[in-house]
Amino acid sequence: MATARKNRPAYRCSECGWETTKWVGRCGECQAWGSVAEAAVVTARTQAGPVTSAAVPIGQVSVTEATARTSGVAELDRVLGGGLVPGAAILLAGEPGVGKSTLLLEVAAQTARSRRRTLYLTGEESAAQVRMRADRTDAVHDELYLAAETDLSAVLSHIEAVKPELLVVDSVQTIGAADVDGVPGGVSQVKEVSAALVRMAKTRNITTVLVGHVTKDGTIAGPRVLEHLVDVVLHFEGDRNSRFRLLRAVKNRFGPVDEVGCFQLGSEGIRAVSDPTGLFVEHHANQVPGTCVAVSMEGRRPMLAEVQALVAQPADKPKRTTSGVDSSRVSMVMAVLQQHARLELHRNDIFVATVGGARLHEPATDLAIAIALASATHGREAPSGIVAMGELGLAGELRQVRDLPQRLAEAARLGFRYAVVPSERGSTTGPGRTERMVDGMKVLDVPDIGSLMRLLGFQGHISHAKPRGV
Repeated sequence: MATARKNRPAYRCSECGWETTKWVGRCGECQAWGSVAEAAVVTARTQAGPVTSAAVPIGQVSVTEATARTSGVAELDRVLGGGLVPGAAILLAGEPGVGKSTLLLEVAAQTARSRRRTLYLTGEESAAQVRMRADRTDAVHDELYLAAETDLSAVLSHIEAVKPELLVVDSVQTIGAADVDGVPGGVSQVKEVSAALVRMAKTRNITTVLVGHVTKDGTIAGPRVLEHLVDVVLHFEGDRNSRFRLLRAVKNRFGPVDEVGCFQLGSEGIRAVSDPTGLFVEHHANQVPGTCVAVSMEGRRPMLAEVQALVAQPADKPKRTTSGVDSSRVSMVMAVLQQHARLELHRNDIFVATVGGARLHEPATDLAIAIALASATHGREAPSGIVAMGELGLAGELRQVRDLPQRLAEAARLGFRYAVVPSERGSTTGPGRTERMVDGMKVLDVPDIGSLMRLLGFQGHISHAKPRGV
């Protein structure tokens, strides 16, 4: 029986590829207005045909071909769960200028140095421009091949000729297929290009890395099917004012999705940062008021960052300025301090920031923010060598946070002498506190913010602190 085909009218979103049988003004998937237009959809009924390979018991399937190989970049291997898997399709997305091309050029060079042929295809730059960056970052090697192409058929021809073990396409939105309607970067073009490259990766056992653009709200541009086609989706992020970069796994068929890689971008390229804590903790010659060190979790990695607070003179229109911390959580912490620790902060200018461009959005950093604010208000330093971790409730209670043993172990490894943490439920019989030792560090379990302020000597009715020595 011949394959039966039938055309029926349908409507497709030009932003994300969502389809519907009737026209609507707003896309039901990406919520974009005016992006749904009529398109022809071909439906087919296909009979059984020849198979590529016979089905075998799962225990007889060889796994040697899918063994991960190191990329030469330790932090990338950490995020991927061991390294680059042959035949894997990886999508790397990030904002313009964050360092995606620099990172992948370093990965390509490291792979070439291990005597594995690598092909770097660029559609955004000329080959000469990429060569200039390779000279600057010492990424030139005989096993690293480079080509500038924007046509899909030419890209496939390059793959046939070079036969690489690693393929980098920068970027998938710049490659177009001549026999597909639309411009490069459109829904139809991205679908066809990505599907063809993934098929090539699977059939030729080539590790393929696709660079993807992002929209203004940080999501990957193009149809959502792109994320379903690939095996791994990575997000490369960082502040343009900081050289620090984070690589996160959003989807990973070969490893964990809660792992984070740390990098530092410089004039000589990009390098992995195995211990990033030093970037976010300032080493003061003398203790200063308004500082406290917090411990946040980036994936499964504990990371220490210093929080700084400044409480300025009372003003008619008080300002609240934050950098690196959630402004709404800072406002909540200030309200709790005013209600339960008798610190009058509503008339003062308040400034709260992190050191080194760190971003702290975890509730576990509430306690460090509270200590920094109280220290700045009183004009007195917090105890030297103290670190704080805990969530602050609206009733003034301190709540437990996840992965507390890992946080304490990291703080002890870096030489901190004291740690303030929330008391476990039922561990105290009253408003007091308990003490214990963890890896040579004294851990103080505190039940509420009032007990913490009394412990640190930050209790009292203060509207603004006088300068020290007055």
